[in-house]
Amino acid sequence: MDGSPDITRIAALIGDPARANMLTALMSGRALTASELAQVAGITAQTASSHLARLADGGLIRQRKQGRHRYHALASTTVAELLETLMGIAAEAGHLRTRPGPRDPELRRARVCYDHLAGEMGTRMFESLLASGHLRRDGDAIRLTETGAELMRQLGIDPAPPRQSRSQACLECLDWSERRSHLAGRIGRALLARMIEKGWARREAGSRVVRFSAGGEAAFQALFGI
Repeated sequence: MDGSPDITRIAALIGDPARANMLTALMSGRALTASELAQVAGITAQTASSHLARLADGGLIRQRKQGRHRYHALASTTVAELLETLMGIAAEAGHLRTRPGPRDPELRRARVCYDHLAGEMGTRMFESLLASGHLRRDGDAIRLTETGAELMRQLGIDPAPPRQSRSQACLECLDWSERRSHLAGRIGRALLARMIEKGWARREAGSRVVRFSAGGEAAFQALFGI
């Protein structure tokens, strides 16, 4: 053994259809119970509990108990980014679900990718921030520029990292439906939260879909139109 990371274990955990469906459901960023995840995966609650224990042991999800219920969430944004990247690879290779639902077009337009905006509107925002010079590429990294920091302040977002925070300000996340990047990291998370606070958009209950109001879409277009 050479001591390198064992990717086969992670691949096996994600590769099971029931576990993959549960992980995808957790991409909404919300913590869900075993019963809710069992319904998503089409399996019994007892089987779901076994799968969830394996996912927790593998470091892909975290669990916490509140009252009588135990809730499950993705372990980190890194896991969410891995899943989004795998979705992009699967889509590009033509490995698509055989039973698309009516929300597919809405998911492709605007959705939550764990805690930030994805889909057509997410990639448009990212490309606009780059084109306007608010973000810049620095090797493989994405940096917020001085003008970008000023824009964040105008939107009511503090661009400075919280004390002792280890989270990166800006991360590039491959969008599975657009095959381009959208903005993750602390700034990506703050932008989506601010749009919801301002009433531009809202999360659809029980879904990853993000719906923009007419006024919110006009404000988004004025700010991020290319």
